[in-house]
Amino acid sequence: MFANRHKELKLLNDEYTNDRFSFTVLYGRRRVGKTTLLKEFIQNKPSIYFLVTLENLTIVLKRLQNIVADFLGDNFLKGVDLGDIKQLFEYISQKSFEEKLIIIIDEFQYLAKIDSSMPSQFQYIVDELLKNKNIHLVLCGSIISMMYEQTLSYNSPLYGRRTSAIKLEAIEFNYLNEFFPDKSQNELIELYSILYGVPKYLEMFGDCGDIFKNIEKNILDTNGYLYNEPQFILQNEVNEPITYFSILEMIANGEHKIGNIAGRLNKNVQNITSFISKLIELDIIYKDVPITETNPLKSKKGLYFIKDNFFRFWFTYVLPYKSQLEMGNKNYVISKIKENFNGFVSPVYENLAISYLMKNYNLLKCGRWWDKNEEIDAVGIGEGFLVVAECKYSNKKVGIDVLENLRKKAQKIDSDLPVKHYVLFSKSGFTDELKQLQSDEITLVEGINR
Repeated sequence: MFANRHKELKLLNDEYTNDRFSFTVLYGRRRVGKTTLLKEFIQNKPSIYFLVTLENLTIVLKRLQNIVADFLGDNFLKGVDLGDIKQLFEYISQKSFEEKLIIIIDEFQYLAKIDSSMPSQFQYIVDELLKNKNIHLVLCGSIISMMYEQTLSYNSPLYGRRTSAIKLEAIEFNYLNEFFPDKSQNELIELYSILYGVPKYLEMFGDCGDIFKNIEKNILDTNGYLYNEPQFILQNEVNEPITYFSILEMIANGEHKIGNIAGRLNKNVQNITSFISKLIELDIIYKDVPITETNPLKSKKGLYFIKDNFFRFWFTYVLPYKSQLEMGNKNYVISKIKENFNGFVSPVYENLAISYLMKNYNLLKCGRWWDKNEEIDAVGIGEGFLVVAECKYSNKKVGIDVLENLRKKAQKIDSDLPVKHYVLFSKSGFTDELKQLQSDEITLVEGINR
């Protein structure tokens, strides 16, 4: 399904319709929808698509040569022995194309892995062969660190050659209803909490069936498609997966301070800083500081959280229970998930509430706030005012006591700005007494309104 990619599609089409050579780098994690975006982009356009596989270079280049020959209707090219990929692109460059030709090399990082000179060869291809041609070259890849190193980093021979770059992210929550038009807001929130916005994962769960049965079938089954997915992703991205796994499992299970994480690993903070930085670079974790901090980069109050919801689920409920799962005891793990499923969903619900406040209250910034004794799920800072919010993802209706507690905590925020709005978010609604207090100052939000 094609959803929430309109900005990226417009960029690609703008590149295509200009009157010069175009060179796009497209990258993003596995299953995030890169190929689907490219399929949508090349509809009704002349295009050559080639997926690189980890095989002998001669075999790979011959396969590409045959695809190009078929596109050109050129049997002569099929019989020619070409020495390298530069010769193939030189052959292409001698042709004229009335309508711009799109050439896509998918999983480009594998090509560079097979032959480390590929970035240099493509520098020559771009600079000498294609720069004045009616061609749109797209290099696409799913191993983020390798794609960055080979195409975008300052040390890459291709640095500065691209005319556009797209890092494809997960689908935003607001677009999940396009995948599941019949699901309720709470059902969508729970799916998002498990699968993030990765299109392939969402398609696998489908628009029917009990969520726990889907978890059991697709994630907890040792033969399931997602059983080892984070492990596979990390092993392709990093050199020491054991340390990364340990850090992520600790964060998933509630350890958010870097000093405590280092201590649990019997390491100094300096010894794990590079691992933390790499996980941030890969968009797997993020650093959060109280929203009122004036210099977030230098704040000593930073906490680390898993950004990718599927990684958080996997490191909470799959990796710690591998022994049980390998023995086929899925029921035990499902029971663990059900024990505190609302609690697992709650942090994601809070993040969605922060996005809701940013969209609806004309805020400069919004995020969590905490000090040594208190924490508030969301504090928004506007021009001369604050918005404070509490989120309750539980099966119990929210009452006046939650509002009063929020008022007390708001008095401790280290800001001179007055609180203009109190917003309460609830999975299960609100008591009648609290509903009667709704006003311009007090807003009640059930679920998360789109």
